[in-house]
Amino acid sequence: MSSDSTNESDDQGRYPQVERLLKIMAKLRDPDTGCPWDKQQNFASIVPYTIEEAYEVADAIEHGSMLDIQDELGDLLFQVVFYAQLGKEQQAFDFEKIAQTISDKLVRRHPHIFSTQSDLSVEQVKLNWDAIKQQERAQKGMPAATSILQNIPQGMSPLMVADKIQKACAKVGFDWPNITPVVEKVEEEIAEVMEEVKQQPQDQQRIEEEMGDLLFAVVNLSRHLNVNPETALRKANHKFTARFTKVEQHFAEQNSELSEATLGQMEAIWQKVKQLES
Repeated sequence: MSSDSTNESDDQGRYPQVERLLKIMAKLRDPDTGCPWDKQQNFASIVPYTIEEAYEVADAIEHGSMLDIQDELGDLLFQVVFYAQLGKEQQAFDFEKIAQTISDKLVRRHPHIFSTQSDLSVEQVKLNWDAIKQQERAQKGMPAATSILQNIPQGMSPLMVADKIQKACAKVGFDWPNITPVVEKVEEEIAEVMEEVKQQPQDQQRIEEEMGDLLFAVVNLSRHLNVNPETALRKANHKFTARFTKVEQHFAEQNSELSEATLGQMEAIWQKVKQLES
């Protein structure tokens, strides 16, 4: 199904800043007059920047203003434009093709909106989405997945990968029915970590392995509580940073070196900071 089926009006020429951005990108990559850094980049080299920009968008949404969100979304858009320019140079695709591909995909995967106009629940939409994805793979001549875990992107953070693995398994019924055994599993994994820690001599590889099992179990607990582990940990990092910064400020105001304070002294100020937050 083509994106033409949306019957939307032709918006060509309505977005001059998009055209400007594409021209700026082309100039940055000009072989003769372009920026030395931009000319050096390739698909692989800018991946870390793309990931970083995506996280900065998330951070702006959680803690920034609308202007911050706008700014960070611009940085993320620039990453897409950069990939589009690289694709254009290799005569593989360009920005227009990228936009067409996602438009066609959205129309194709939302038949209840653009075709049948039927009322579906959120869960039914998800099931339809997965089924259509499988149809698309078959139409492309791609072999059928031999595992439900086969197509999980491994380039994501380990927390996200763990979450997606568990959700995929839950779809076929490989999941605990309630939270009680999930909590018990976390407690079991903590005990196994401590058992390895008590071994003499310690086997660091075994400790790492058990810590991995513990983290996987904690992600499972997070999933059962309908908490995104990435979001939860990101917020915890921000909370810790804000509190510790106030601890640093306290000792600075007392003309004291933080490195010379005892753990007890720092803990006392930490508790005061927490009390002020409540």
